[in-house]
Amino acid sequence: MPLQQCDLEIAQSHFCQYYLAMDKAYYVERLQAVHSVIDEACRKSLRDPSSVSLMAVSKTYAKEEISACMDAGQSLFGENHVAEALEKFTLVGPCRVHLIGHLQSNKARKAVSIFDSIDSVDSLRILSIIDSEALRIGRRTDVLLEYNTSGEQSKSGFESFDDVFRTIEQSGYMQGVKIKGLMTVGPLGGDEAALRKAFSLLRDLKDQCEKRFGIKLGTLSMGMSQDYPIAIEEGSTCVRIGTAIFGSRSYK
Repeated sequence: MPLQQCDLEIAQSHFCQYYLAMDKAYYVERLQAVHSVIDEACRKSLRDPSSVSLMAVSKTYAKEEISACMDAGQSLFGENHVAEALEKFTLVGPCRVHLIGHLQSNKARKAVSIFDSIDSVDSLRILSIIDSEALRIGRRTDVLLEYNTSGEQSKSGFESFDDVFRTIEQSGYMQGVKIKGLMTVGPLGGDEAALRKAFSLLRDLKDQCEKRFGIKLGTLSMGMSQDYPIAIEEGSTCVRIGTAIFGSRSYK
């Protein structure tokens, strides 16, 4: 190899290592900041910080950014789209990936093979499809039931407690899914009172489900970058954080 070419490749290698180190340092700092907020919210609500999981929402972010975030210690990620997750997470290291966006029935087959959990089940019909697809490949898929706590028409999710009760009841006949808890998105632009009302409603639904069916729903997934301290104070066990970790998104 010519000397100049060799020197160039060495320089490029060193630059890549420096860039990755800087990227990792950036994510270490951002993750520490988020964990500090989680710790403070738990302190205020007399909770153990270990009772709250941090999910990094990586939709629209490149696989290189996800890898750097993983290098900084993050292991749980959330994605909104099946195709995007398939493209990115087959190329990064081992981690847990959950689907948090609306699942179309024609994407269920791929979803059960990619995701560790589907956190956005919003109907008995889609739960039944997931069950069938999971059984087809010999696995049992963890799911969360998404509830629309704000009543906003733009949002997905069950819209009545009775529909959730009926779905949990029917899930007892399914072998390919396991309901692990509930998920919601707080009201967009809502003030603190509106947010607390939405999050406490999901907590109340969880309590009613557990009492009615004698089950344990360990996950309450609620709270995003703009409202996760309030969600934790209202009982969240998993917060879904995007911009506070990765920065502002650039939609194409």
